[in-house]
Amino acid sequence: MTFNDRIFGVLMIVLAVAYGWAATQFPEPFGGAEAVGPDTFPKLLAVVLAISSLYLIVRPDPDNAWPWSRTGIELIIAVVVLIFYAMLLQPLGFVISTTLAVGTLCWRMGARPLNAYMTGAVSGVVVYFLFSFALDLALPLGLLSFLEVN
Repeated sequence: MTFNDRIFGVLMIVLAVAYGWAATQFPEPFGGAEAVGPDTFPKLLAVVLAISSLYLIVRPDPDNAWPWSRTGIELIIAVVVLIFYAMLLQPLGFVISTTLAVGTLCWRMGARPLNAYMTGAVSGVVVYFLFSFALDLALPLGLLSFLEVN
């Protein structure tokens, strides 16, 4: 069923174009344009998604039946988690929403809940500090805004 991959590839190209366009709408950072700004990572993801989608269209898998069993349910859960992650990123903040999202995804992949959410917490904190201090990009603190240092 090469038709499934081609349809999915076309849908992902549409998503890549929309995502890339949305990344160009980010406001210019204070002090002018920078080589690495808030739009760099989304633009990079849009390009990678577009290239991957083109590959799916050009070279679809000849045996790619949709996984309607447990794997399909896990994929749907992953998509729902990512949608909630995007919705909760601003109000809860990056660290808390990343902890919940990564923890839930790790738990669904078979990790014990405590280990899964500890992994989520560590990854949320590490990525927050990486973006805040190494890349000088602000991520939302949300409920943890009382920790903000001016």
